[in-house]
Amino acid sequence: MRAMEFLWLTVSQLYVGAFMLRLMLQLTRADFYNPFSQFIVRITAPLLRPLRRVLPGWRGIDTASLVIILVLQLIAMAVWVLIRGGAPEPLLLAILTVGKLIGLLLNIYFIALIGQVILSWVAQGYHPVMSVLDSLTGPILRPIRNVLPTPAGIDFSPAVALLGIMFLRYLIGDIFPMLRGLV
Repeated sequence: MRAMEFLWLTVSQLYVGAFMLRLMLQLTRADFYNPFSQFIVRITAPLLRPLRRVLPGWRGIDTASLVIILVLQLIAMAVWVLIRGGAPEPLLLAILTVGKLIGLLLNIYFIALIGQVILSWVAQGYHPVMSVLDSLTGPILRPIRNVLPTPAGIDFSPAVALLGIMFLRYLIGDIFPMLRGLV
């Protein structure tokens, strides 16, 4: 049964994560002609296209993506509760959905920061994913870079951001013990 839980959570989080990533790329105005961005657009377009006819954007926010993220995560949590043998209660599902989405957002930023650090060490010259990672992590790193000095030209802002993300994950787990292990 645990293998089924793992498989379901992994597959559902990858798909919900693709929609969340698309929304984040739109909000950060990332380059949509980038190959990585094009991949995200291609895998999310089949569900988004029909919904966009009904739900227009609002103040620069893609409401169709936001609704799909919430609905898919709610369905994922309901199926997860059923796999565990429970009955999906609305309040529990709402808490699990919000908690899991916060955890997913933190995971996306964590992976983006780690990827950016590794690519900065390894990649010689331009790498297509680097510009997308810069766009994604910029809103987090800019305020830290404004406050944190760079001794000897070394940028410690990704390390501070990663520590902040880990702190938030533990804090959420302490505040909502039922989310521990999910966030």
